[in-house]
Amino acid sequence: MKPRHSIFKFELIGFWLLLISAATFDLQSQVQKEGDSIDLLLDDLLFNEQQFIDDILDSFNTYNFIYASLSFDSNTFFTGRDADVDQFNLVPQIAYYNSSGFNVSISGVYYEIYDPHWDFTNISLGYYNTIGKKKLFNYNAGYTRFFYSDGWDAFTNSVDIGIGIRNKKLTLGTKLYGSYLFGTDQAFQLVSRSYASLTLSRQSNFVIKFKPQVNIVIAQQTIALEQLNTQMGQTTAEYVYNDIFDLLNTQLNLPLTLATRSWDFELGYNINFPLPVENEPNLDPTGYFNVAVGYLIDLDNKK
Repeated sequence: MKPRHSIFKFELIGFWLLLISAATFDLQSQVQKEGDSIDLLLDDLLFNEQQFIDDILDSFNTYNFIYASLSFDSNTFFTGRDADVDQFNLVPQIAYYNSSGFNVSISGVYYEIYDPHWDFTNISLGYYNTIGKKKLFNYNAGYTRFFYSDGWDAFTNSVDIGIGIRNKKLTLGTKLYGSYLFGTDQAFQLVSRSYASLTLSRQSNFVIKFKPQVNIVIAQQTIALEQLNTQMGQTTAEYVYNDIFDLLNTQLNLPLTLATRSWDFELGYNINFPLPVENEPNLDPTGYFNVAVGYLIDLDNKK
Protein backbone atom coordinates (compact mmCIF):
# COMPACT_ATOMS: atom_id res chain seq x y z
CA MET A 1 0.00 0.00 0.00
CA LYS A 2 1.32 3.44 -0.95
CA PRO A 3 0.58 6.81 0.66
CA ARG A 4 -2.16 8.88 -0.97
CA HIS A 5 0.31 11.43 -2.28
CA SER A 6 -2.18 13.80 -3.88
CA ILE A 7 -3.95 14.35 -0.56
CA PHE A 8 -1.47 13.61 2.19
CA LYS A 9 2.08 14.12 0.94
CA PHE A 10 2.09 17.89 1.29
CA GLU A 11 0.56 17.58 4.73
CA LEU A 12 3.34 15.17 5.68
CA ILE A 13 6.04 17.53 4.41
CA GLY A 14 4.51 20.45 6.24
CA PHE A 15 4.34 18.43 9.42
CA TRP A 16 7.93 17.31 8.87
CA LEU A 17 9.11 20.90 8.50
CA LEU A 18 7.62 21.52 11.91
CA LEU A 19 9.84 18.76 13.22
CA ILE A 20 13.09 19.76 11.61
CA SER A 21 12.72 23.48 12.20
CA ALA A 22 12.25 22.95 15.94
CA ALA A 23 14.23 21.04 18.52
CA THR A 24 14.22 19.99 22.12
CA PHE A 25 15.57 22.61 24.43
CA ASP A 26 14.45 24.65 27.38
CA LEU A 27 16.88 25.96 30.00
CA GLN A 28 16.21 27.29 33.48
CA SER A 29 19.38 29.39 33.57
CA GLN A 30 22.95 29.46 32.30
CA VAL A 31 24.26 28.17 35.61
CA GLN A 32 23.16 24.67 36.60
CA LYS A 33 24.59 21.71 38.45
CA GLU A 34 27.07 19.60 36.51
CA GLY A 35 24.65 16.67 36.65
CA ASP A 36 22.15 18.73 34.66
CA SER A 37 24.39 19.12 31.62
CA ILE A 38 22.00 17.30 29.31
CA ASP A 39 19.21 19.46 30.67
CA LEU A 40 21.29 22.46 29.73
CA LEU A 41 22.03 21.12 26.29
CA LEU A 42 18.98 19.18 25.20
CA ASP A 43 16.28 19.41 27.75
CA ASP A 44 13.89 16.95 26.18
CA LEU A 45 13.18 15.18 22.92
CA LEU A 46 9.61 15.58 21.71
CA PHE A 47 10.42 14.50 18.23
CA ASN A 48 6.85 14.36 17.01
CA GLU A 49 6.19 17.82 18.37
CA GLN A 50 9.61 19.04 19.51
CA GLN A 51 10.47 21.89 21.78
CA PHE A 52 12.61 24.64 20.39
CA ILE A 53 16.30 24.44 19.75
CA ASP A 54 16.42 28.14 20.53
CA ASP A 55 16.97 27.98 24.26
CA ILE A 56 20.14 25.93 24.19
CA LEU A 57 21.65 28.11 21.49
CA ASP A 58 20.82 31.23 23.47
CA SER A 59 22.31 30.00 26.74
CA PHE A 60 25.87 29.26 25.63
CA ASN A 61 28.42 31.45 23.91
CA THR A 62 30.09 28.40 22.38
CA TYR A 63 28.77 24.94 21.61
CA ASN A 64 29.79 22.12 19.31
CA PHE A 65 27.80 18.90 19.53
CA ILE A 66 26.08 16.05 17.71
CA TYR A 67 22.63 14.85 18.71
CA ALA A 68 21.18 11.51 17.59
CA SER A 69 17.57 10.57 18.23
CA LEU A 70 14.87 8.02 17.44
CA SER A 71 11.14 8.55 17.92
CA PHE A 72 8.13 6.22 17.69
CA ASP A 73 4.49 7.14 17.02
CA SER A 74 1.82 4.59 17.87
CA ASN A 75 -0.30 5.75 14.91
CA THR A 76 0.05 7.95 11.84
CA PHE A 77 -2.13 10.94 10.98
CA PHE A 78 -1.76 13.75 8.43
CA THR A 79 -2.65 17.18 9.80
CA GLY A 80 -4.79 15.27 12.27
CA ARG A 81 -6.68 13.35 9.60
CA ASP A 82 -7.07 9.59 9.65
CA ALA A 83 -5.55 7.98 6.56
CA ASP A 84 -7.72 4.84 7.05
CA VAL A 85 -4.55 2.88 7.84
CA ASP A 86 -3.55 2.12 11.43
CA GLN A 87 0.23 2.01 11.47
CA PHE A 88 3.16 3.15 13.58
CA ASN A 89 6.04 5.20 12.24
CA LEU A 90 9.69 5.67 13.21
CA VAL A 91 11.73 8.85 12.79
CA PRO A 92 15.54 8.64 13.15
CA GLN A 93 17.66 11.79 13.04
CA ILE A 94 21.25 12.90 13.50
CA ALA A 95 22.13 16.59 13.73
CA TYR A 96 25.20 18.78 14.22
CA TYR A 97 25.08 22.22 15.87
CA ASN A 98 27.84 24.81 16.08
CA SER A 99 28.02 28.16 17.87
CA SER A 100 28.51 29.90 14.52
CA GLY A 101 24.74 29.58 14.25
CA PHE A 102 24.78 27.07 11.42
CA ASN A 103 23.49 23.51 11.75
CA VAL A 104 22.94 20.48 9.54
CA SER A 105 20.80 17.37 9.99
CA ILE A 106 19.75 14.22 8.16
CA SER A 107 16.59 12.29 8.97
CA GLY A 108 13.77 10.23 7.50
CA VAL A 109 10.48 8.42 8.10
CA TYR A 110 9.70 4.68 8.22
CA TYR A 111 6.08 3.46 8.02
CA GLU A 112 4.81 0.11 9.24
CA ILE A 113 2.47 -0.59 6.29
CA TYR A 114 3.08 1.88 3.45
CA ASP A 115 5.18 0.58 0.56
CA PRO A 116 7.98 1.55 0.35
CA HIS A 117 8.28 1.50 4.12
CA TRP A 118 11.07 4.09 4.08
CA ASP A 119 9.16 7.06 2.67
CA PHE A 120 11.83 9.74 2.35
CA THR A 121 15.18 11.06 3.53
CA ASN A 122 15.78 14.76 4.03
CA ILE A 123 18.89 16.86 4.50
CA SER A 124 18.53 20.25 6.20
CA LEU A 125 20.82 23.26 6.53
CA GLY A 126 19.89 26.03 8.95
CA TYR A 127 20.97 29.21 10.68
CA TYR A 128 19.83 30.52 14.08
CA ASN A 129 20.38 33.77 16.02
CA THR A 130 18.81 36.03 18.65
CA ILE A 131 17.72 39.65 18.90
CA GLY A 132 18.64 41.86 21.85
CA LYS A 133 20.89 41.36 24.88
CA LYS A 134 18.29 39.42 26.85
CA LYS A 135 17.82 36.98 23.97
CA LEU A 136 14.07 36.90 24.41
CA PHE A 137 13.54 37.13 20.65
CA ASN A 138 15.05 34.68 18.19
CA TYR A 139 14.88 33.84 14.52
CA ASN A 140 15.99 31.07 12.20
CA ALA A 141 16.15 30.30 8.49
CA GLY A 142 16.72 27.02 6.71
CA TYR A 143 16.62 24.97 3.55
CA THR A 144 15.56 21.32 3.26
CA ARG A 145 15.96 18.86 0.38
CA PHE A 146 13.66 15.82 0.31
CA PHE A 147 14.54 12.53 -1.42
CA TYR A 148 11.51 10.25 -1.87
CA SER A 149 11.84 6.50 -2.20
CA ASP A 150 9.08 6.33 -4.83
CA GLY A 151 10.34 9.28 -6.87
CA TRP A 152 7.55 11.66 -5.90
CA ASP A 153 8.67 15.16 -6.95
CA ALA A 154 5.84 17.63 -6.27
CA PHE A 155 7.56 19.14 -3.18
CA THR A 156 11.24 18.28 -3.05
CA ASN A 157 12.54 21.55 -1.59
CA SER A 158 11.58 23.82 1.27
CA VAL A 159 12.70 27.25 2.44
CA ASP A 160 11.45 28.20 5.89
CA ILE A 161 11.86 31.05 8.35
CA GLY A 162 10.74 31.45 11.96
CA ILE A 163 10.62 34.06 14.69
CA GLY A 164 9.92 33.47 18.37
CA ILE A 165 9.52 35.13 21.75
CA ARG A 166 9.63 33.78 25.33
CA ASN A 167 9.63 35.11 28.89
CA LYS A 168 12.74 35.74 30.99
CA LYS A 169 12.35 32.55 33.02
CA LEU A 170 12.03 30.53 29.79
CA THR A 171 8.87 28.88 31.10
CA LEU A 172 6.56 30.25 28.39
CA GLY A 173 7.20 30.75 24.70
CA THR A 174 5.67 30.92 21.25
CA LYS A 175 7.00 30.81 17.72
CA LEU A 176 5.68 31.33 14.20
CA TYR A 177 7.08 29.48 11.19
CA GLY A 178 6.51 30.13 7.50
CA SER A 179 7.50 27.64 4.79
CA TYR A 180 7.60 27.73 1.00
CA LEU A 181 7.65 24.28 -0.61
CA PHE A 182 8.49 23.74 -4.24
CA GLY A 183 9.36 21.11 -6.84
CA THR A 184 7.07 20.36 -9.75
CA ASP A 185 4.42 22.12 -7.64
CA GLN A 186 4.53 24.83 -4.97
CA ALA A 187 2.72 25.60 -1.72
CA PHE A 188 2.89 27.67 1.48
CA GLN A 189 2.42 26.83 5.15
CA LEU A 190 2.18 28.67 8.48
CA VAL A 191 2.71 26.93 11.82
CA SER A 192 2.45 28.45 15.28
CA ARG A 193 3.63 26.76 18.46
CA SER A 194 3.07 27.83 22.05
CA TYR A 195 4.47 25.97 25.03
CA ALA A 196 4.93 25.96 28.79
CA SER A 197 7.73 24.30 30.78
CA LEU A 198 7.09 22.92 34.26
CA THR A 199 9.89 21.29 36.27
CA LEU A 200 8.48 18.37 38.29
CA SER A 201 11.75 17.14 39.82
CA ARG A 202 15.38 18.23 39.64
CA GLN A 203 18.12 16.06 41.14
CA SER A 204 21.90 16.03 40.80
CA ASN A 205 21.84 13.53 37.93
CA PHE A 206 18.46 14.00 36.22
CA VAL A 207 15.54 16.34 35.69
CA ILE A 208 11.87 15.57 34.95
CA LYS A 209 9.65 18.09 33.19
CA PHE A 210 6.15 18.44 31.80
CA LYS A 211 5.87 20.62 28.69
CA PRO A 212 2.36 21.01 27.26
CA GLN A 213 2.24 22.52 23.78
CA VAL A 214 -0.39 23.80 21.37
CA ASN A 215 0.41 23.71 17.64
CA ILE A 216 -1.68 25.26 14.87
CA VAL A 217 -1.17 24.39 11.19
CA ILE A 218 -2.44 26.64 8.38
CA ALA A 219 -1.49 25.41 4.92
CA GLN A 220 -2.18 25.56 1.24
CA GLN A 221 -3.72 22.32 0.03
CA THR A 222 -5.20 20.87 -3.15
CA ILE A 223 -8.65 19.38 -2.63
CA ALA A 224 -10.08 16.88 -5.14
CA LEU A 225 -13.88 17.16 -5.47
CA GLU A 226 -15.77 14.38 -7.26
CA GLN A 227 -18.59 15.40 -9.58
CA LEU A 228 -20.98 12.93 -11.21
CA ASN A 229 -22.08 13.73 -14.77
CA THR A 230 -24.91 11.87 -16.48
CA GLN A 231 -25.25 11.96 -20.25
CA MET A 232 -27.47 9.71 -22.34
CA GLY A 233 -28.10 7.48 -19.34
CA GLN A 234 -24.41 6.98 -18.50
CA THR A 235 -22.88 8.38 -15.33
CA THR A 236 -19.19 9.29 -15.20
CA ALA A 237 -17.04 10.74 -12.41
CA GLU A 238 -15.09 13.93 -12.95
CA TYR A 239 -12.63 15.43 -10.45
CA VAL A 240 -12.29 19.16 -9.92
CA TYR A 241 -9.18 20.34 -8.08
CA ASN A 242 -9.32 23.45 -5.87
CA ASP A 243 -6.41 25.13 -4.08
CA ILE A 244 -7.24 26.39 -0.60
CA PHE A 245 -5.31 28.09 2.22
CA ASP A 246 -6.97 27.31 5.52
CA LEU A 247 -6.61 26.15 9.11
CA LEU A 248 -6.11 22.37 8.92
CA ASN A 249 -5.31 21.19 12.43
CA THR A 250 -4.82 22.19 16.05
CA GLN A 251 -2.77 19.77 18.11
CA LEU A 252 -2.32 19.46 21.88
CA ASN A 253 0.84 17.70 23.06
CA LEU A 254 1.22 16.40 26.62
CA PRO A 255 4.84 15.21 27.00
CA LEU A 256 6.69 14.01 30.08
CA THR A 257 10.48 14.12 29.76
CA LEU A 258 13.43 12.69 31.66
CA ALA A 259 16.92 14.08 30.96
CA THR A 260 20.23 12.82 32.30
CA ARG A 261 23.74 14.01 31.48
CA SER A 262 23.80 12.46 28.01
CA TRP A 263 20.49 10.68 27.52
CA ASP A 264 17.09 12.14 26.88
CA PHE A 265 13.77 10.25 27.15
CA GLU A 266 10.22 11.33 26.42
CA LEU A 267 6.75 9.81 26.67
CA GLY A 268 3.78 11.80 25.45
CA TYR A 269 0.20 11.75 24.29
CA ASN A 270 -0.95 13.88 21.35
CA ILE A 271 -4.51 14.96 20.49
CA ASN A 272 -5.44 16.33 17.05
CA PHE A 273 -8.46 18.55 16.40
CA PRO A 274 -8.62 18.66 12.58
CA LEU A 275 -10.92 21.20 10.94
CA PRO A 276 -12.83 20.17 7.79
CA VAL A 277 -12.21 22.18 4.64
CA GLU A 278 -14.31 22.46 1.48
CA ASN A 279 -16.66 19.46 1.33
CA GLU A 280 -14.93 17.37 3.97
CA PRO A 281 -17.30 15.80 6.49
CA ASN A 282 -17.03 16.60 10.20
CA LEU A 283 -13.74 15.20 11.49
CA ASP A 284 -13.38 13.48 14.84
CA PRO A 285 -10.39 14.17 17.12
CA THR A 286 -7.52 11.71 16.79
CA GLY A 287 -4.82 10.74 19.26
CA TYR A 288 -1.64 8.73 19.59
CA PHE A 289 1.24 8.02 21.95
CA ASN A 290 4.84 8.88 21.15
CA VAL A 291 8.08 7.63 22.68
CA ALA A 292 11.50 9.11 21.95
CA VAL A 293 15.12 8.68 23.00
CA GLY A 294 18.09 10.91 22.25
CA TYR A 295 21.83 10.94 22.95
CA LEU A 296 24.15 13.95 22.94
CA ILE A 297 27.84 13.92 22.02
CA ASP A 298 29.69 17.01 23.19
CA LEU A 299 32.55 17.43 20.71
CA ASP A 300 34.30 19.93 23.01
CA ASN A 301 34.28 17.60 26.00
CA LYS A 302 37.90 16.89 26.91
CA LYS A 303 37.06 13.94 29.15
